[in-house]
Amino acid sequence: MITTTHFSLLQEIKIEAYDYELPPQKIAWYPVNQRDASKLLISTPQGITEATFSQITDFLPSESLLIFNETKVVQARLQFYKASGARIEIFCLEPLAPFTEIQTAFIQPSPVTWKCLVGNSRRWKEEELKMELSIYGEETMLRVRRQRKHDGYSEVEFWWDKKELSFSEILEAAGEIPLPPYIRREAEEDDKTRYQTVYARHNGSVAAPTAGLHFTKSVLQQLEKAGIQQHHVTLHVGAGTFKPVSSEKIKEHTMHTEQIMVQKATIEALLHRGNKKIIPVGTTTARTLESIYWFGAKLCTGTKVYTQLQVNQWDPYTLQLQEVDNEQSLNAILQFMANKGLETLQGETSLLIGPGYHWHFADALITNFHQPRSTLLLLVSAFIGNRWKTAYDYALANDFRFLSFGDSCLFFP
Repeated sequence: MITTTHFSLLQEIKIEAYDYELPPQKIAWYPVNQRDASKLLISTPQGITEATFSQITDFLPSESLLIFNETKVVQARLQFYKASGARIEIFCLEPLAPFTEIQTAFIQPSPVTWKCLVGNSRRWKEEELKMELSIYGEETMLRVRRQRKHDGYSEVEFWWDKKELSFSEILEAAGEIPLPPYIRREAEEDDKTRYQTVYARHNGSVAAPTAGLHFTKSVLQQLEKAGIQQHHVTLHVGAGTFKPVSSEKIKEHTMHTEQIMVQKATIEALLHRGNKKIIPVGTTTARTLESIYWFGAKLCTGTKVYTQLQVNQWDPYTLQLQEVDNEQSLNAILQFMANKGLETLQGETSLLIGPGYHWHFADALITNFHQPRSTLLLLVSAFIGNRWKTAYDYALANDFRFLSFGDSCLFFP
């Protein structure tokens, strides 16, 4: 149970306590040649062990349930050139029209409108920008126009000649993989596969769920042979994942909202887990699982009618909920889905997990090394306390590679 005192302490946390010195040379600009040849740091209350990621099955409890985020990174960065030669970069963030739900937005024909970041924005006034494309052996012209600017973002309309083509097909032909801002190089052809998990299925992310990048088909087969169950969720990672906390205290930080999807089979697997240890692969999966709990807990109160999953940043800390156990929460969600005839639970979460948080669906955590002063580091601290400092110090001293293309950790609380 999270008390008012815990919430007050969390809000007053200064982000400088989650800062550390990350030398630029420790940031991996490229992945290792073989996904599962990356290094793995295993941290338990007893100490730290090193291994290669291909050995991860040896360190997982045999009675485990691994949950993966099967979102797929889209080629959301587009480069346009004006007649003057000036380059205008458009980074698609989230759909605005005709639909805001990501899966639906990607299958839309022309035209569509998206919320975007625009690079070299001052050089782009009102004029239409064009890009010639060849798709399935036929030529088509992609055009864009900025409709308005607001809070540093732009609303951009895209339309194209062959209206039967979907926006997903347009991005596949016109876009580049949007590498994180700390990887200071241009996207390359290999990034289309290497900045993508081998099990990615659902288009929608502008950043990879990086803990999953280390898994190969061989490792997944090893897990299966060891009797370790595998299930999936989807959280479409937004650009906000790279946003450092700029405020002095956590209470002044606003979390970004991200869309999630969870199949009924995954919720049933959580409900019937028995003694299995639940291990989220990555912080995105961890936040999705915890969001599931809080939505179910809100359903149990019966005080509000919901049409979809909705979890807000401070819900765990401010809702006056009676004690709702995991089973009650999951059963409430299954009843909600049954009432609406749903096989997939969809919605949005902006859940912030910080020190003092009470976990519901995480007995261990697989994750990469994260940026200083980030909410991801707060989440890690919520899971293992100040041991994160020991783990990061060890990694820095022992040639571990950091951030998206870097090495990974297996944390036990």
